[in-house]
Amino acid sequence: MDIKRLNAYSYEIPRSGDMRVPVRIFASAPLLERMRADNCVQQGVNVATALPGVLGASLMMPDAHQGYGFSIGGVAAIDCEEGCISPGGIGFDINCGVRLLATSLTREEVEPRIHDLLDVLFRKVPPGVGGQSLLRLDDEQLDEVLRRGAAWCVENGHGVQEDLDHCEEDGSLEGQALPEKVSPRAKSRGRKQLGTLGAGNHFLEVQVVDEVFDERVAEAFGIGEKGQVVVMIHCGSRGLGHQVCSDYLRRMEDSFPEIMASLPEKDLIYAPAGSSLAKDYFGAMCAAANFAWANRHMIGYQVREGFREVFGPETEVRTVYDVAHNIAKVEEHVIDGVNRRVWVHRKGATRAFPPGHPGVPADYRGVGQPILIPGSMGTSSYVLVGTEKAMQVSFGSTAHGAGRLMSRKQANETWRGEDLKKELELKRIYVKAASLRGISEEAPGAYKDVSEVVKVSHDAGIGNLVVKVVPLGVIKG
Repeated sequence: MDIKRLNAYSYEIPRSGDMRVPVRIFASAPLLERMRADNCVQQGVNVATALPGVLGASLMMPDAHQGYGFSIGGVAAIDCEEGCISPGGIGFDINCGVRLLATSLTREEVEPRIHDLLDVLFRKVPPGVGGQSLLRLDDEQLDEVLRRGAAWCVENGHGVQEDLDHCEEDGSLEGQALPEKVSPRAKSRGRKQLGTLGAGNHFLEVQVVDEVFDERVAEAFGIGEKGQVVVMIHCGSRGLGHQVCSDYLRRMEDSFPEIMASLPEKDLIYAPAGSSLAKDYFGAMCAAANFAWANRHMIGYQVREGFREVFGPETEVRTVYDVAHNIAKVEEHVIDGVNRRVWVHRKGATRAFPPGHPGVPADYRGVGQPILIPGSMGTSSYVLVGTEKAMQVSFGSTAHGAGRLMSRKQANETWRGEDLKKELELKRIYVKAASLRGISEEAPGAYKDVSEVVKVSHDAGIGNLVVKVVPLGVIKG
């Protein structure tokens, strides 16, 4: 495969054969070699070739690795009128994303009570596959969550308006979400999961600001003090979103056999723009995205209550930002000199809007949108900020995390959860998990170097470094 080096942080596979657009890869040489080790680069080519209406380029972020249909770390802008929408470009965990909370506490105040804090948070934020919500929603309430997202939580006494103001889309795709297009099976799976963490790579992490790269932006985000304790929440739409994706993949496969027969990979199946199935899927996906925003919002609210239980009612815990990284959004972008209305598919990729953009919270508009990039358990995570360059070269997108190097099965065969927990404690990182398997499958060695990933984002200008944070306490499923 002909991959041309453009510079130290980007590569291109030129358009050839049946490709509709080129493939552009944001990576360093070491990260590109990691990508070559699986099938993700070919998946980038498949997106460039198979999907009608794809514009500009099929993009791969620096954390890209093999997924279903699209690579994880894949971005594509597809014309809303003449193109298509593909569940494979969004993923099973619709609106998996990250929320960052800033506290008024320091490491010196929190570390002596970290075990008490983790016990309280573990109780208030149920982790694991079977973790059940502390809320009990009836049918009407669940539909309102699907319709209104995080706004439903605030209106029902959970959280404050500032939480919504500091959230992508204010925590709701109201007006686009169609709860009636979500199947009874999906609703049944989600009914008892609002405010729960789940398993896999999802986590709740108590962190400490370790390094500040941009004091002005960090101060604007309220995380400019070294030693300040923050909390990072990583999870999505739980079983509800997974079922929505599964339901519509099957419906598209059944409805468009001629498209299926033409695809290099079945998980690239799509619904043509303008079809009733495209409208139904988009409405259901937006409803699942709203569920995910409400889920992270409830977790944030429960974390705030947990901190106040341990450290006193005056403890401040505020939402810095909440961003999705598995979603398709209707956006307008200038592509080849023309303003186009597109579905931007971001699968394992984060929005990175610049200063002045109306989609950025009003009090951050002078600096740009926060970008939240978690590392693996036991390593650093980062806060970046969106840029004008990202709007020009990556549809306002950047990386979403470290990116896996090995499967969970391989990780479980390589590490023992009990040993990892002890190793992390020696580094003053305290872990509380629903299972030891949940620790071993998320071992730091199973992931790429997140510092290399964010360096590429920074050097490429698609997300500038603001703050590095390190873990103090971790809750896993």
